[in-house]
Amino acid sequence: MAVPLLDLRAQHATIREETVAALLRIVDAQTFILGEAVVELERAVAALSHTKHGIGCANGTDAILLAMRALDIGRGDEVVTTPFTFFATAGTIHNVGATPVFVDIEPDTFNILPAAAAAARTSRTKAVIPVDLFGQMAAVEQVAAACRGLPIIEDAAQSIGARRMVDGESRMAGEIPTIGTFSFFPSKNLGGFGDGGMIVTQDDAIAERLRRLRVHGGAKQYFHDEVGYNSRLDALQAAVLSAKLPHLGAWSTKRRENAAYYDAAFADLAGTGALTTPFVAPENESIFNQYTLRVPGGRRDALQTFLKERGIGTSIYYPLPLHLQPCFAYLGYERGQLPESERAAAEVLSLPIFPELTRGQLDEVVAGVHAFFKK
Repeated sequence: MAVPLLDLRAQHATIREETVAALLRIVDAQTFILGEAVVELERAVAALSHTKHGIGCANGTDAILLAMRALDIGRGDEVVTTPFTFFATAGTIHNVGATPVFVDIEPDTFNILPAAAAAARTSRTKAVIPVDLFGQMAAVEQVAAACRGLPIIEDAAQSIGARRMVDGESRMAGEIPTIGTFSFFPSKNLGGFGDGGMIVTQDDAIAERLRRLRVHGGAKQYFHDEVGYNSRLDALQAAVLSAKLPHLGAWSTKRRENAAYYDAAFADLAGTGALTTPFVAPENESIFNQYTLRVPGGRRDALQTFLKERGIGTSIYYPLPLHLQPCFAYLGYERGQLPESERAAAEVLSLPIFPELTRGQLDEVVAGVHAFFKK
């Protein structure tokens, strides 16, 4: 039985009537740029994230870039972040003219070390970008406390709807930082029919500026307070996402159930040290955008090849940490400088976790992993 890493068609089959009807409403109204469909989604995502403002934009990458522009980050500034993340996190720092400063990660959650972020602070540091990797919130409140006074931009591209207990209160992804950013890339837990992004904040002035920046820097058409961008969320995407949003909680619950099934099935292998199943911090409720094993001893690539031969989809997020990417060679990082990020890149392997997985497909994945370690 073939098991893809992700099956968007299986999800679409369950909500086809809702999403097609949402699209047709936009097509019939011929209101494609911003408008009420975008406003509706902005309000809903702000409510989900317990924030005052949602600002839709073209994609998750632009969400981070616009967030930095709204904080006046640019040439000569430094922004601290993790090297174990998708390229956009650091690429946007470079693209606003600032310098990425990479610090290491926690070995269990893969998220940024708050103490390391604080230690990297200099007089040029203008912000910290923690990343909620694989659906689990970073310790955003600890980063904010350790880096007191610095703006925090939470890259929550993989964690919409995730939550974390902070001082006895449940806090949502995007709620704690100065600015939170989301991606609606199709593979996300809440994915569109193409690109899309959202920025959330509690700050009225930041929200107002973000709304200007996404439309060429002007609040009024043909009048520009500053040079901005063309980064609007399509009304068609907003309509699709609004149709999907009511299902997000159930989908995330099913992902957690699938993760628990894997955890139990791999307990014997974890007990021998053959692999490590995902660790979720006790403060966190993960949405499991990915289910990521660690496979030590140099066997990760062989396991991936073995599973591929059995028709089981996997992926490596991420095979080369950002501080070792050729485009960032000018920063002067060397191999061995950020050991936990480098070890993670050599060991991680993500298995299918999407909510529409059948029990038979889950068992096929489990059988494949066990067969590899028994051979």
